Amino acid sequence: MTILQLSDEVASARADARPIVALESTIISHGLPRPRNLEAAREFEAILRDQGVTPATIAVLDGVAHIGLDDEGVRRIAEEDLAKASVRDLPILAARRASGATTVAATAHLAAKAGIRVFATGGLGGVHRGANETFDESADLSTLAVTPITVVSAGVKSVLDIAATLERLETYSVPVVGLGTTIFPSFWLRESDYTLDWAVDSPEQVADVMAAHDALGHTQGIVVANPIPAEKAWQREEHDRVLATAFAEAEAQGIRGKAVTPFLLGRIVELSDGRSLEVNLDLARNNVTIAGRIAAAWAARSA
Repeated sequence: MTILQLSDEVASARADARPIVALESTIISHGLPRPRNLEAAREFEAILRDQGVTPATIAVLDGVAHIGLDDEGVRRIAEEDLAKASVRDLPILAARRASGATTVAATAHLAAKAGIRVFATGGLGGVHRGANETFDESADLSTLAVTPITVVSAGVKSVLDIAATLERLETYSVPVVGLGTTIFPSFWLRESDYTLDWAVDSPEQVADVMAAHDALGHTQGIVVANPIPAEKAWQREEHDRVLATAFAEAEAQGIRGKAVTPFLLGRIVELSDGRSLEVNLDLARNNVTIAGRIAAAWAARSA
């Protein structure tokens, strides 16, 4: 029974120690509307190939965890109604020969199993607001506590509890470094109210941190907080207005617990007339670009 399968492209890059970047599939299947999601999936892969980096989009198709997809696989994650698969769902999908798009946690887990060290996503999952009552916390965090992979993200969405998320990452001993900043970004915005202890100035310095991390025997992940370029960021005034309206609507409708975040994210797209979605795409492109440079710097260390 085959459970993990590398594409020919990824297998060749692994054999030759060429740079590879893992890409998640839930941003395509659940995070973007059709047909924009298929265009985005192909664009993210093209950004990496243009840098000489091999893309490894990850998904579970018919029970097999694919590390790298062919064009038909990319089409399937964009057009089929797939389950949203975290780490805990992987053995069930495998046993049932079912399909699922992988979350940040599942993508990180599978990429590390395949020996891939760099992963690009949009935003990291985190601790949800009100988690002291709901215990709603993303498996992204606990997975990074035990998974040696470097994740490039634009921080976490501002609808989450950013302070609690950073505290949890500290508890798990997951290093968080800002790329060119000591201010933790909040997805659509370049900044939040929270500072970081450490910053790096280049992809090469990220690779240096990765090497030192390994040399010390650490097995956690590393989070690279990469702010969206200033000219692409959402205007704070509109961001704050839209979020305030969305939170007020959730409160008025009595939405609680795990239902809050999906409701907020959907309403934010609607209330912003799609502006939040465009920013989402821009920050994802930026993260993919930076991840490609980090993967190239990492590969160069062993060349």
